[in-house]
Amino acid sequence: MKVDVVISAEHIRDKDIEGKTVVVIDILRATSVIVTALNNGAKEVIPFLTVEEAKEYTKENREEFILGGERRAVKIEGFDFSNSPLEYTEELVKGKTVVMTTTNGTRTIKSCEKGKHLLIGAMINAKAVVEKAKTLGEDVVFVNSGTYGEFSMDDFICAGYMISSLENIIDDIELSDIAYTSKHIYESHKDIKSFIEKARHYNVIKSLNLLGDLEYCMKKDTSDIVPMVKNGRIALS
Repeated sequence: MKVDVVISAEHIRDKDIEGKTVVVIDILRATSVIVTALNNGAKEVIPFLTVEEAKEYTKENREEFILGGERRAVKIEGFDFSNSPLEYTEELVKGKTVVMTTTNGTRTIKSCEKGKHLLIGAMINAKAVVEKAKTLGEDVVFVNSGTYGEFSMDDFICAGYMISSLENIIDDIELSDIAYTSKHIYESHKDIKSFIEKARHYNVIKSLNLLGDLEYCMKKDTSDIVPMVKNGRIALS
């Protein structure tokens, strides 16, 4: 199995993902929200690129949907929830469809739809994603959403954790240079926080006093579900 990493949404090329299992990562916070919402009983999550598209999709039967998302880490006016996973409780999301648009994560998901299999990954479901990737049997590309199209330390170390975990369960694995580097970064900073607390996006969220979000998103393997994207919709695999 060949394993590679794409460092941000700006670096996605169709030729790098076609025929492969693609894992989209945006731990702060879009993919953590998606995992949490589905883990708490949401029916599905539908990602959109723009605020206008999301609002238009929900306007006919507004009570059936939860509008969630952010722009520059702040809740969008008129939306039900922000991009905080702590808001997506079982009481509020069970049986609902979450319609979502974010600055980085949903854009990355939409850009990866040509992958053979498209999985949603975060620190909170990392090992479950790795197990699923193993069963699918294709080469794997971990796609970091990044921040505003640029490299993001938080997504990179999450990919490294997944790659390290993948090496533990697959004997025949071939890492690209960047995949090896990502794994090495994780294995040198297994407590996670010591590395990503220096990341720009971490500090944006910290400045908004969302310390609970940061703590939640840095926890390893608190969920055993694997969201999968099919026909533009995200549901449990």
